[in-house]
Amino acid sequence: MVSAVALIAVVGAVIGTVTTIALHSYMQRQLDGKVHDSVVRAQIPRPHEPSPVQGGLDFVAMGGQPLGAVGARVGPGGTVEAGAKLDTPSGPLPDRLAKLTRAQLAALNKVPRDGRSHTAELPGLGSYRVESAQNGSLVLGLPLDSVQKTVGTLILIEACVTVAGLVAAGIAGSAMVGIALRPLRQVAATATRVSELSLHQGEVTLHVRVPASEADGRTEVGQVGAALNRMLGHVGSALAARQESETRVRQFVADASHELRTPLASIRGYAELTRRGREQPGPETRHALGRIESEAERMTGLVEDLLLLARLDSGRPLAYARTDLSPLVIDAVSDARVAGAGHRWRLELPEEPAVVYGDAGRLHQILVNLLANARTHTPEGTTVTARVRAAAGAAAGRDGVVQLEVEDDGPGIPAALLPHVFERFARGDASRSRAAGSTGLGLAIVQAVVAAHGGTVGVVSVPGRTVFTVTLPTVAAAASMVWDAAGRKSPVTGQAAVSVGREALSVGRAAPSAGPAAPSADEPPSPASPPAPSPAPTNPQVTPPSADSQAGS
Repeated sequence: MVSAVALIAVVGAVIGTVTTIALHSYMQRQLDGKVHDSVVRAQIPRPHEPSPVQGGLDFVAMGGQPLGAVGARVGPGGTVEAGAKLDTPSGPLPDRLAKLTRAQLAALNKVPRDGRSHTAELPGLGSYRVESAQNGSLVLGLPLDSVQKTVGTLILIEACVTVAGLVAAGIAGSAMVGIALRPLRQVAATATRVSELSLHQGEVTLHVRVPASEADGRTEVGQVGAALNRMLGHVGSALAARQESETRVRQFVADASHELRTPLASIRGYAELTRRGREQPGPETRHALGRIESEAERMTGLVEDLLLLARLDSGRPLAYARTDLSPLVIDAVSDARVAGAGHRWRLELPEEPAVVYGDAGRLHQILVNLLANARTHTPEGTTVTARVRAAAGAAAGRDGVVQLEVEDDGPGIPAALLPHVFERFARGDASRSRAAGSTGLGLAIVQAVVAAHGGTVGVVSVPGRTVFTVTLPTVAAAASMVWDAAGRKSPVTGQAAVSVGREALSVGRAAPSAGPAAPSADEPPSPASPPAPSPAPTNPQVTPPSADSQAGS
């Protein structure tokens, strides 16, 4: 539309310019005709009428001359000698004329003596069209004021009309474009709503469509809307098929993991029973039984991890309660020190409790997995630091986040593996290989549990420094989220946020002191009933190990 208005402005300017030039030329030709007629009349001899004006300048005031006309007599040498201007329309002839100054006479003296009209600027009088007589005896000129005023008025009128036309064209164009693009805006709004949907995971219901009134195939925009509706239909079908496939795979993994737990426990039990029986087996048999037990234990861990991931993917609700991260970190680091005596373990905890709203058991599992990852993928002598950073106001229950960091000064994660480190069954190269077999699910579990708590997890790694950072919302920040039927957090505002926050606080205060009521592995809590809240872990009076003891033995 801007280009159309600009084109109209250019066309209007061209038309106005041509009209102005044509009018100026026409009026100037008319004035030149009057000047020529006046010069011809001034040359007519009047032998019986003596000139009442000295110098013979009475022709300046002849009948029909406009006010402001100037004239001058030319001497024998071709130089203007005397000149006058018609100053008043009535009265005695000598009183109606005013003498010209020397500068004005000099300007008239410069006019060519060719019998044609020329423009001359007379000081103090303005522009004149001046013509000399054929015999060169006189010079007469008429003012250009009337021509200039008429042309100026025309230019002003043209400018006003052009501006008004541009404004009208802009308003009309905007209205027409708005009406014409209304269906396209509907298509854009539909595409925007689709882009805001979470299509990458979970069950997706794609019911967004362009209204049928805007998908008329008889117009170009309607064809675009109809094509978008068809595309959304295909995408919805593909997403439904994907969700169905993922659900079958997830259910299969959960069922298989659940069913494998019993035979694996039986294998381990029979192997241990055989090894501890009355009959002493031979060295080879003892070695074989030890291998059976170790592999069964490793496979049990893999099955447990797969079952946990399947439950998290299916949105199994967690036992949320007010939880202080500091005691969990102390317990996890203490266990890690026992398992990895060759590493140097350090704690950095805030002075105030770092309270979040989460499942204490799953949060403890995050710490265990991160510390185990640091222990198994770094050589002995590596310093591993567990750090808790409470955001400002987190201890007081105000909005904010709590950061949990596990840092080591090991060899680091290969750059090629870093973008995939949280994927399932992701494994490092020899620089971060572990002596025992790794399932490759530990960090995937960390990411799944953190996502279920509405937090984020990231990693930064360079040789000599690797930092895993877990960010969790505080109790007040959790009040601005709700859990859907799948157990995932989503933002909520207004009165709903207030009620959720009050419920979170009341659950934390009403938590029993006997310990968390964690669901069993075989019988998870029913989604129809709210999960049993975990108690708010008290902050035990545990004195963190000193710097010397943290360094490890």
